[in-house]
Amino acid sequence: MPSPIRAIIVALAITAAFFAGALYFGARSAQGPATARMPLADQLASLNLSLGSGGVADNELLRVAFDQVEHAYYKDVDAQTLIKGERTGLLAYLKDTLKKKHVQPQLPAAAPGNDESQALAALNSQLASARSRYAPLGIAPADLTQAALTGMLKSLGDPYTEYLSPQQIRALNEQLNGGDFGGIGVFLNQLKNGQVILQPIPDMPAAHAGMHDVEVIDTIDGRTIKGFTLDRVEHLIRGPEGTQVTLKTHPYKGTVSRQFRITREIIHVPTVHAKMENGYDYIRLSDFGQTSADEIHKALLAGKAQHAKGYILDLRFNGGGLLDAAVNISSYFIPHGTIVTEIDRAGDRDSKEATGAYMTGLRPVVVLVNGFTASASEITAGALQDYKSATLIGTQTYGKGVVQGIYTMPNGGALKITTERYLTPAGRDIQHKGIAPDQTVTQANDFRLIDTPKDKQLQAAKAYLDRFTR
Repeated sequence: MPSPIRAIIVALAITAAFFAGALYFGARSAQGPATARMPLADQLASLNLSLGSGGVADNELLRVAFDQVEHAYYKDVDAQTLIKGERTGLLAYLKDTLKKKHVQPQLPAAAPGNDESQALAALNSQLASARSRYAPLGIAPADLTQAALTGMLKSLGDPYTEYLSPQQIRALNEQLNGGDFGGIGVFLNQLKNGQVILQPIPDMPAAHAGMHDVEVIDTIDGRTIKGFTLDRVEHLIRGPEGTQVTLKTHPYKGTVSRQFRITREIIHVPTVHAKMENGYDYIRLSDFGQTSADEIHKALLAGKAQHAKGYILDLRFNGGGLLDAAVNISSYFIPHGTIVTEIDRAGDRDSKEATGAYMTGLRPVVVLVNGFTASASEITAGALQDYKSATLIGTQTYGKGVVQGIYTMPNGGALKITTERYLTPAGRDIQHKGIAPDQTVTQANDFRLIDTPKDKQLQAAKAYLDRFTR
């Protein structure tokens, strides 16, 4: 067993794992069903976790995963579901890996697991069978273990519950910290139909290579990405500074194929874009990362210093991030009270209260939302709406009302498991429902319209604020 490792809990959506959940740093580890949470002052500042060393026995990894799902998942789980899921994951991986060798993989069905020991025996038996049959064909045992873990968690039918490799944990760490990494300077998002789209950031490598519009990714270095998770796509795009990556894309609203060969650079992406316009402090937040609350605070202070007549917080296309960031940002606008309440499988409630960082004079406020406003963004939007601290303008939000916990694994990977659902301060459960704006203004979900003369939602926000300043 590894030494005690700090872990996390998440409400992340767009960016690192589109529509995944709101992230909260806590004292959870994949060693057991620990539920204690550390006080805010002791929470981790990043995902630089103390990872375990390699060489961990497969049966230990399977046991840890089984235990965590059984204890932490927000719904009851049938052990047989995990057994079947492991088998499906192994066969899918083997089929994809061995197709060039014209091998049709097969695995014997495991005996039903009627109790914990039988279930673990079945899981170990299936993985051992896959290793003995296909390791001689060049299949790495570690890859089979990862396929088994992936299949187990995928069997739950929850798109937000998954196994994360050590590489994915590092990428998530970079994402949540605003990230200095070898990349091409784009925002990545995954649509409900599985397509991965990107938006180039001005004056960064992708834009310098000629990419100026929102694009759908078709291939990366000649590899078709259909069916890939956003994490996997992000991993393929990133790489050492100075190396190149070739993307084949087509426009978000078009079919013409394009190809871009882009040289990676060290990228640092702030989460806030702010400016004064028509006397209003316009603040666009791209995600809820480690630095976001500080960035928002600076933008609000700058607006106050310039005697802003009103404030516009743009959360469109913001899929979330850290739960603590959502609570901290909401607290600038809400003096006291509950920001969000989490409810676990047993019905136990954990309320996150306003931090006391309330800033006076932040009125009037408009929050812009759309169908890609999700998770931590919905926590902030919902709280400000419930307390009537802001008026929401735009369209219905995504409806991501569950929270994930990230549990470190002995091999350095992690399990991201949906552990709780959450309610807004007024007790609203937004899962699969979203938040209705106070004023509906429809426009195409097109990145290119944001903060342009054709942005009807932004124009509506300014028109609303004008009513208070005449």
